[in-house]
Amino acid sequence: MVITEIFKSIQGESTYAGLPCIFVRLTGCNLRCVWCDTAYAFHGGTKMSVEEVFDRVRELSMAGAMQLAIRRVELTGGEPLLQADVYALAEKLLVAGYTVLIETSGERPVDKLPREVVKIVDVKCPDSGEADTFDLANLGVLDGKDEIKFVISSRRDYEFAREFTVRHRLPERVHQVIFSPVTADPEGAWPGMNARELAEWILADGLPVRLGMQLHKFIWDPAMRGV
Repeated sequence: MVITEIFKSIQGESTYAGLPCIFVRLTGCNLRCVWCDTAYAFHGGTKMSVEEVFDRVRELSMAGAMQLAIRRVELTGGEPLLQADVYALAEKLLVAGYTVLIETSGERPVDKLPREVVKIVDVKCPDSGEADTFDLANLGVLDGKDEIKFVISSRRDYEFAREFTVRHRLPERVHQVIFSPVTADPEGAWPGMNARELAEWILADGLPVRLGMQLHKFIWDPAMRGV
């Protein structure tokens, strides 16, 4: 496998936000979203075996003053499903008793992942520059523990996400549908979405979705890596 970083932090997104988690960030992505905040994971990285990654996760999960293991691991990227060994890693972590989350763009099929993996799947909105990349077959794989996320930067994105959510009856398919406002780039490459405005749209339409903020960017500098 090629790995950009492995670190311990507070989960910043999804319904697991606020909980301690070990993150395994795999290198490489086949999409180029306009507002991508992890472009540093597109290239480089370190070659590691599944066993080496597992050992590092286990080491981090046990490193704490109270000696209570963190039993939650997220596989992310980049796009983690571009690397074939991700499936063996997920299985190994599950067997060891970890709750395994994976964050994926929705462009790759998720049906090869163990069913127990919590799949957090993006549907790319128009302003991302990668609209129409979502594999609709994934909707038949997701179930009541999984989540679907839309990253939203404009009213156009919101209306796309709203219509997709209603048309495909997403709240009936998955545990949670998340509308997440784009966070402004610290270097000014793209503007942020006003979270209050997005919240008011959700309330006005009575959508059964969760407003998802990137919690880690409130705790640490938004440009900081490894958090």
